[in-house]
Amino acid sequence: MEIKDKSIDVFLNELASKSATPGGGSAAAVMGAQSAALTSMVCNLTIGKPKYAEVETQMQDLLAKSENLRQVLIGMIKADVDVFDRLMACYGMAKETDEEKTARSAAIQSVLKEATEVPLACAKACAEAITLSRIAADKGNTAVISDAGVAVMAGYAGLKSAALNVYINAGSLKDREFAETKLAQLAEILHNADVSTEEVYQLVKNKL
Repeated sequence: MEIKDKSIDVFLNELASKSATPGGGSAAAVMGAQSAALTSMVCNLTIGKPKYAEVETQMQDLLAKSENLRQVLIGMIKADVDVFDRLMACYGMAKETDEEKTARSAAIQSVLKEATEVPLACAKACAEAITLSRIAADKGNTAVISDAGVAVMAGYAGLKSAALNVYINAGSLKDREFAETKLAQLAEILHNADVSTEEVYQLVKNKL
């Protein structure tokens, strides 16, 4: 059974266990998915309300985007587990002979690149979740505006958490050109994230 099909209690028990997966990467994806889901909630409680008729079309568009993003992030939960398990399998390869050591090192480095790409994609998706939450906070039903605030904070937590997984995996790469390229992409994703998140948080707080 995939993680997405398990109960929250089972997922948290597995997260707390000695097993390396699921871990922080999966948790980051869940945070991002929660952000998208909360934005969808605000949309669903705004659409069809006469008071918000002038933003109806915008909310419908936002709902489509947040639901698509939620599915993308849910998929990243499994992607994180899969790539980490493959990486651990590489570390477990034989290393008695020089040939075995060379093959093992090559396999580790290959999967490490994927293990850098997966959280980078998660960070990008979480950054999008932050962007979408701003629209919900600005245009959504004020009766559930606090949920837009939780959405931005969940997206931010997911973003910063995913970034840590990029850093740790990129740091183990021998291909420094690849690593620096990915770190530069991450820096671009993170640019102004602190400011944007605080702006949305204050926007919500001021409407309470």
